[in-house]
Amino acid sequence: MPSIEELLRKSIPALRELFLERDRAVPKGLLEALEIDTRQGAHHLAKRIRERYRSNRSEGQRLHTLLRFEIDLWARGYSLVAGVDEAGMAPLAGPVVAGAVILPQNYKLRGLNDSKKILDHEMRDELAAQIKQDAVCWSYGFADVEEIDRINIYHAGLLSMQRAVQGLSCLPDFVLVDARKIPQCPAPQRGIIRGDALSASIAAASIIAKTTRDAHMLEMDGLYQGYGFASHKGYPTPEHCRALKELGALPIHRRSFGRVREVLGLDPVQTELFEDTSEELPGEAAVARAH
Repeated sequence: MPSIEELLRKSIPALRELFLERDRAVPKGLLEALEIDTRQGAHHLAKRIRERYRSNRSEGQRLHTLLRFEIDLWARGYSLVAGVDEAGMAPLAGPVVAGAVILPQNYKLRGLNDSKKILDHEMRDELAAQIKQDAVCWSYGFADVEEIDRINIYHAGLLSMQRAVQGLSCLPDFVLVDARKIPQCPAPQRGIIRGDALSASIAAASIIAKTTRDAHMLEMDGLYQGYGFASHKGYPTPEHCRALKELGALPIHRRSFGRVREVLGLDPVQTELFEDTSEELPGEAAVARAH
């Protein structure tokens, strides 16, 4: 790194590119030198760098807090902690998909959060790619529309989670789940209400689940044109409901959901369908892919 004197001979735009756009480490003494520099823009650059410091410090604290459940488990000897979450409970079409992720200990990824809070789909995709690259292992599991209609959406969500965990290439020591308990889980587990916003592992799993399901619905958009699956991903938006009424139900529409049954002229599903009659899920072969 050049000396402070050499850096100060650079233009303010050149310094801005180095320390803001390229996020280079700021040498000791440069901020103070910029604050007494008489050139136009020097004071503003120093202010922007200090704001970046505060932002990075705040993000670091947020990510540390997001690891509080994992840190407790690591301290108790559970080295491989898996997070599990699902996506796609509410849509009228398509599968429910779960993600399972085991992160390295003390892992911090800038921007990691509950997938529902990340509105920029490109950022979600970038985070998913980074998580897949960095994770000890990760997996996803599907429960398809036929299973949703047969065992109901709640149990189908659990089935997708079960398959995601079964698809992991290494056995977890402990499993953190968003608000539920997974049947036949191979390790001790804990359900955390709003876990996707409180646990780094569950947040990472939510991003894997969301991006995997979104990619699947993009494929469905190419197969079933005119329904707008690329934009709404099967959720009951006005656009989707209008297409459903005008074009009719597809094989990927959930026939146990009221709006789909209405279009098909079927009676509402009886509440007995949703009663929990068994502690275990059906033993279908897993539809999961491990990495």
